[in-house]
Order: sequence, then structure tokens, then C-alpha cells
Amino acid sequence: MSLKGKIAVITGASMGIGAATARRFAQEGASMALLARSKDKLIQLAEELQSVSGCGHVVYFSVDVRDSNALATAMTETVEQLGGPVDVLINNAGLALGARLLNQGGMMAQKQGVIVNVTSVTGLEAPPFPGEAVYHMAKAAQEGFSNSLRNELCGTNIKVVVVRPGVVATNFHEQRVGFDKNMYSQFIEGYEPLVSEDIADAISWVLEKPERVMIKAVDVVPTAQRSLSVFDREWSTRNAK
Repeated sequence: MSLKGKIAVITGASMGIGAATARRFAQEGASMALLARSKDKLIQLAEELQSVSGCGHVVYFSVDVRDSNALATAMTETVEQLGGPVDVLINNAGLALGARLLNQGGMMAQKQGVIVNVTSVTGLEAPPFPGEAVYHMAKAAQEGFSNSLRNELCGTNIKVVVVRPGVVATNFHEQRVGFDKNMYSQFIEGYEPLVSEDIADAISWVLEKPERVMIKAVDVVPTAQRSLSVFDREWSTRNAK
């Protein structure tokens, strides 16, 4: 799928993976609806994207994805303001949009599109450190949601893709250690985490495949995290230039 002239919705768009994906889509000529809670960051990002040569129209909605009424309004206004049904949905805000997007966003009516659920490699395997039970459970639930949605949409041309990042150097991992710099340094000691652009590249790679090709899932991890249960903390030393 070429993104030029397509309409994309990105949740969790104000920073990190969501913002990096929006920048990538802008370069490829997509129109976008950006959804996140931080209005100030959305305004700043939308202005940045509109300055990119070839980028389509960009709208934004300051919403919490847990607010179903706000989401319904955002989807309806997206179709009205961008002039057509949603072609691509990037679920990047923790909670995956399903029926709301398919119906209000018009994807189900056209029976065509791609849904990308950004989950985590921990959705398949429990991470090797404590305090992750709820996060692991939530990501495993997203895997189940994606599998079920894929089954339900088999009579359409709507693809459901799962992108599973490993450790990415974003605000999320800093937050999970209470923004303690020493704890964060220990967490990434000995290896180089991914950056948000690595995940945006993977999403773009999935979308560029022809209609007959279906990438169901892709794991994108730091080389040092290739085995989730064992971190290669000698990687940086071994690969020092």
C-alpha cells in the first residue's frame, strides 16, 4: 500500500513511537488524525508535519482512548475533515480501537484497510524482571484481541497486523522506573535500546507490502534482546567501535 493520499489514524501520537510514525507517514504523503491526551504536544507535532513537503492534511484530537464518546466524535470528525474513510489505524496508546474505528471511521464500510496494533514482545513471554505482571497480562490480551479481530475480518480486505517492540528508548521506560536516572541506566546497561524511528520503519515496511502479502506479526528488538529471557549485556562492549 502506498500511503500517498491515504488517511491514517494514530493513537498515542504525541510522542515516542506514535510521533515517529506520524513523521514517517508525513514523508510518504498521508493525511492523518493524531490522537493523544496532550493537546500542546499534538499542536506542536501537527504544525511540524504540515511543514513537510507532500504531507496531506493533519488534524488532531486531544482525547483519552478510554473515553468511548470522545473517540466516536473524533472518528466522525476525522472522516468529515479529511474527506474519506480511514485506510490505516495505528493502535499505539495501550488500548486498541476496534469496532469504533471500523464503524465510525468507515473502514468496515469500504472493507479495506490495515490495522496495526503496537503491542510488545512481552505479550508472548513474561519479561525477566519483577513488577511486570499487569503489563504482561495487558499485552497478552492485545495479542488475543488481534487474533480474534483478524478472524472476524476474514471476509474483508482489512488486515490486522501486530508489531511487537522490545526495549525502546522512550518516555515509557523512563516512567516505569520512576524517572530514576540510575535505575534507567542499570536497565539498559550493556546494550543499545531501539529508538522510536526503528518501530516506525517496521510499520512502514509492513504497510508497503502488496495486497496479496500479509505480514501478521513482526518482532522488533535490540540485538541484545534477541532472547527475551536473557539480555546480552556484553553487547556494547563486544561491538564497541
